[in-house]
Amino acid sequence: MGSGQGEGERMSDEGEVGRVMLELVAERGPGRTICPSEVARRLGGDWRARMDEVRQVAARLAADGRIVVTQKGRVVETGQARGPIRLGLPGEAG
Repeated sequence: MGSGQGEGERMSDEGEVGRVMLELVAERGPGRTICPSEVARRLGGDWRARMDEVRQVAARLAADGRIVVTQKGRVVETGQARGPIRLGLPGEAG
């Protein structure tokens, strides 16, 4: 619960999560989406343990308008979504 290096590493990890997320949605292209687990798997290690972090970063990127979060093909607020979500490019996710 201390500060310092642990928080710095976390911020660095969050930056890496965001970078990978943006890279994957761009690779997938317009009108297509990715599963958040694709981000977690690309990061390596225990991907399931990273899912909460991936969703949190997705929420921040969506709030900034850099990605959209969808559920059943409709754009949703990440905090309101229960169950599976998809991530895509703004204005082009399907």
